Amino acid sequence: MEKLSLRDLSVKNKRVLMRVDFNVPLKDNGDIADDSRILATLPSIHYVLDHGGALILMSHLGRPEGKVNKKYSLAPCKERLENILQTPVLWSPDCIGPVAQKMASNLKPGEILFLENLRFHEGEENPEKDPSFVQSLAKLGDLYVNDAFGTAHRAHSSTALLASFFPGQAAAGFLMEQEIKVLSNLLKHPKKPFYAIIGGAKVSSKVGVIQHLLPHIDALFIGGGMAYTFLKAQGIPIGNSPYEETESAALILQRAAEQNIPCHLPKDLIIADAFKNEAQTKIISIKKGIPKGWQGMGIGPKTVETWSFLLKDASTVFWNGPLGVFEMPKFAEGTFRVATVLARSSATVVVGGGDSVAAVQQMGLGKQFAHLSTGGGASLEFIELGHLPGIDSLSNKPGE
Repeated sequence: MEKLSLRDLSVKNKRVLMRVDFNVPLKDNGDIADDSRILATLPSIHYVLDHGGALILMSHLGRPEGKVNKKYSLAPCKERLENILQTPVLWSPDCIGPVAQKMASNLKPGEILFLENLRFHEGEENPEKDPSFVQSLAKLGDLYVNDAFGTAHRAHSSTALLASFFPGQAAAGFLMEQEIKVLSNLLKHPKKPFYAIIGGAKVSSKVGVIQHLLPHIDALFIGGGMAYTFLKAQGIPIGNSPYEETESAALILQRAAEQNIPCHLPKDLIIADAFKNEAQTKIISIKKGIPKGWQGMGIGPKTVETWSFLLKDASTVFWNGPLGVFEMPKFAEGTFRVATVLARSSATVVVGGGDSVAAVQQMGLGKQFAHLSTGGGASLEFIELGHLPGIDSLSNKPGE
């Protein structure tokens, strides 16, 4: 069912209450480490301002657990946005209450009001504990726009409940719209062959999406920390590597075999005697397994070579999760080399948020991919379920 778009709203002389995802990574000194999420929302922000609307931005940052915590203040995001737009951005020290209400009421067309962290209130993440919270938010605007795909899988006040206060006037922002379109087409109309590369640490968080992808893909590549659970399921020693006590890995391998979907696990690994960049390392063939006292840290050169050859054949690729401990330079090569192969590929490559996007951005390859999703968990849940609370709550287009 197609949802109302920002371009379907008449924003002139209206206060547009827009949920954005400015949950950006911060350095130890409080500076913003990566402003990609702020930049991704600029088209929606410019649209409202250019069409005579007044804009009220709301977001969360971190996990302050319903209490005011200056460590998680959105003030640095407000300042960064001000620098990017080269225009003043008004600031409310609370997202609700008399000050926020007065500032919102006095807002003029072309002006922006930035609200402090939504999660400083318990009612954001736990709407049932404070129903008045979402009611207070709703009073701030005339229209509602959700451009925060990264939080669309959360049934929170600002993402799933607030839309109901704006019947027929709750729309998807341009970023949200693009995410829905790209991820929907990934399963409905992928050019073949379609390959999925799944990495990261936990099998349990990705079982559903892998099972949903299997009927659509032509091959599955498993790397990163979750590979050790798959290797253990095949009876291969994994030393001190992290793994999950689950039957899911064996079940996925069985289903892939039943559907004639090749499942590529690492052929070799770089292993270390400790989880640190300075650890002693060596490369081992997977046939021998990982010895006790050692742990897997990433895919090895033979795996990179094999996967690179296979991936050159791809027309569509979905990649979620790094293929090793890429945060440590010593173990980043596997992830970076595969990312480089994908960046140079003619395939449509969709990177499914989280650490895989961070790795791509770290290499400066972001612009060479068809789509970098702004939602890690959200993109996985959308592919698995086909809908999310933050999308379901938006108004349907007339006639839908």
